[in-house]
Amino acid sequence: MIRRVILPLAFGAIGIGILLGLGFWQLARLEVKEAYIAQIDAAIAGAPVALPAEPDPLADKFRAVIVTGQFTGDAVDVLVSRKDIGAGVRVIEAFVTDTGRRIMVDRGFVLDADRKAARATDVAEVTGNLHWPDETDSYTPVPDAATGLWFARDVAAMAVALETDAVLVVARSDTGGGVDALPVDGAGIPNDHLQYAITWFSLAVVWAGMTGLLLWRNRRKAVKV
Repeated sequence: MIRRVILPLAFGAIGIGILLGLGFWQLARLEVKEAYIAQIDAAIAGAPVALPAEPDPLADKFRAVIVTGQFTGDAVDVLVSRKDIGAGVRVIEAFVTDTGRRIMVDRGFVLDADRKAARATDVAEVTGNLHWPDETDSYTPVPDAATGLWFARDVAAMAVALETDAVLVVARSDTGGGVDALPVDGAGIPNDHLQYAITWFSLAVVWAGMTGLLLWRNRRKAVKV
């Protein structure tokens, strides 16, 4: 009796409890992530302010800023692809502010064929968001010396290459020169917790069904005996 009923029932209950616990944990994570994304969206859409004297990668990430100055023409091109458009690059260009600071501006996207096109270095006012994108890992190739292509945005490394402060402003709107702005938004932040929760709850249902089936089979065997 114990082996045929109590043990399968206990095993099933423990498994269901664990799976339900994981599902509810993912729902809690979903709530936290949605609040985080809402906070980011609010920061991105906020009224632009002057560039902080010493921007902090944590406190100032996504802060809306406005800078006035001039593009220098010194740039690095980061490989990127746009849906329905194709392969191209992000143009990360050095920018000297009217206060003399040399920073970087992510001007946006150009097709690969237009990489070498000359772009004016007129005085410009750029509204955008501070960003320290986390795009590199141990598998990211080093920049290609032959083509000049970079394969991810690395603020520290790009700052060294362009001899600027490690400050990147991602333009909200086009800055001219045939470059299409790729503004920061929260859409690219992964938020799969709801799918994970559904998966765990589905597994709990399956586990419960398997437990019920096992108990039913054991009962039939007991009746036959």
